Amino acid sequence: MPLVKIHVLKGRSPQEVAVLLDTIHDVVVASFGVPLRDRYQILQEHEGSHIRALDTGLDITRTEKFLLLEITSRPRPRDAKVAFYLSLTSALQARCNVPPSDVMVSLHINSDEDWSFGMGNAQFLTGELR
Repeated sequence: MPLVKIHVLKGRSPQEVAVLLDTIHDVVVASFGVPLRDRYQILQEHEGSHIRALDTGLDITRTEKFLLLEITSRPRPRDAKVAFYLSLTSALQARCNVPPSDVMVSLHINSDEDWSFGMGNAQFLTGELR
């Protein structure tokens, strides 16, 4: 937790995908203070014709390196979210050559009772996790 879904256009090599996933996880850990082994990522590749990501009138140029991250998380402070966006785009540009204009993020916030990590338990509610 957080659960990170990454939508990309097809065409990245397995090595590029590995670096992309590691980069995103490193920023999640640093920005939100989650444990290193708290890693839940799903990468989904799409045909170019199956994604439409315009610029909402902001004059943002998109390329074939476009990423859409859907992140489901417990509540996070506003400042942590804003810092996350900047850290994420900086790290993706430096480590993956993905321009900041190609990174879109949508955070979905839920609460402790919305998570079960297995064994039929709601670990945040039982105190197994905090």
